[in-house]
Amino acid sequence: MSDILSHVDGGVMTLTFNRLARKNSLTAAMYATLADALEQAQADASVRVVVLQGDEAIFSAGNDVGDFLNAPPADQNTPVFRFLRNIASFPKPLVAAVCGPAVGIGTTLLFHCDLVYAGDNAAFSMPFVNLGLCAEGASSLLAPQMFGYHRAAEALLLGDAFYAEAALEVGLVNKVLPPSEANGYAQAVARKLAAKPLSSLVETKRLMKKGQQALVLQTMAEEGDVFGRMLREPAAKEAFSAFLQKRQPDFSQV
Repeated sequence: MSDILSHVDGGVMTLTFNRLARKNSLTAAMYATLADALEQAQADASVRVVVLQGDEAIFSAGNDVGDFLNAPPADQNTPVFRFLRNIASFPKPLVAAVCGPAVGIGTTLLFHCDLVYAGDNAAFSMPFVNLGLCAEGASSLLAPQMFGYHRAAEALLLGDAFYAEAALEVGLVNKVLPPSEANGYAQAVARKLAAKPLSSLVETKRLMKKGQQALVLQTMAEEGDVFGRMLREPAAKEAFSAFLQKRQPDFSQV
């Protein structure tokens, strides 16, 4: 069975992370599938809304570390960056349902969704600094705008997790529900959107985002360049070695 399930019904394309044995951690192949699906949804006039969802217990643990280290993103054309560009520039409504942990890109992709519904077990984290890396997905721009600078600094510099009610308070999510209801609620909202005139949805979204669309893509590209450089530096090597060896990293020499 595919690690990304895709289903279209009633004008709604649902993309489901389906790799529970690995906590829905994302591989290059999964990013490529997601990027392709968004391109298909953009081109297909019968698709009016896209929903991203995981399982009631987990949304995504972020990058699959083994896959990531075996084939690190070498340039801006790799699947992860193609997915990020596609989700940032997707013109139709994007809805997400998030339950359980949403780590790294599992959180940063939400900045590009239009509506986000969370289970009350949701735990969001952007622990890039703890891995010797930097923010990605334009989160260095969008997190301070949404959270305010100091809360964004707490999330990005400390990398600490924050939970559903805090995410609701800062505007990352629209509503908090029991985990068993989050996916269904997101589907109901998506169907409500799909019943509206697509041109109105697309133009309204474009107008809301036009003031900073270019800046988002520019920031994303700059983050990607820095991320790639830092991935080859001692801090990241120590962080990933420690992760694989199941020990605490020692950054005292980096």
